[in-house]
Amino acid sequence: MEVKTIISRYLLIVLTIVFLLGGTLLFAGQTKLLAGTVPNNLGMATGQLLACPATPNCVNSKSLDTQHSITPLTYNLLAADDAFKALKTVVQSFKQASLKQETDNYIYAEFTIPIVGFVDDVEFLLDKDRKVIHVRSASRLGESDLGVNRKRIETIRAKFNQLQNEAEV
Repeated sequence: MEVKTIISRYLLIVLTIVFLLGGTLLFAGQTKLLAGTVPNNLGMATGQLLACPATPNCVNSKSLDTQHSITPLTYNLLAADDAFKALKTVVQSFKQASLKQETDNYIYAEFTIPIVGFVDDVEFLLDKDRKVIHVRSASRLGESDLGVNRKRIETIRAKFNQLQNEAEV
């Protein structure tokens, strides 16, 4: 291999590392730059969670399309109020979560992605008649979330189910 080719490859690697480190240092402590604006249409003004936008960075248990659809949380082992309290405990167990609004049947939390500071809006709506908790998790910025919102809800589901099972024992 030619010396020029070797030097070019190493230079490219070094420049990439410098760029990534520089970006991290540049934005360190300035995470609000990437937080986006708090949506003014969250909540359940119409008794429903807001639909997902056309972008793939959102999941919603009320969505009919497969890209955005996710199964709601279910509770069969606990009373509705106890299930919702258990869900609140689960949400508060995440370091990156900040509870912003809570009623007897609605929870809104912001999840901040470490280092880069992107903020996702996560909502839960209790449906006592169907014994489910509807969910919506959406990124404020960008087009793709690399599946972060779906993974987050599935992690919440696993922890929520674990709490329910422990409560039954």
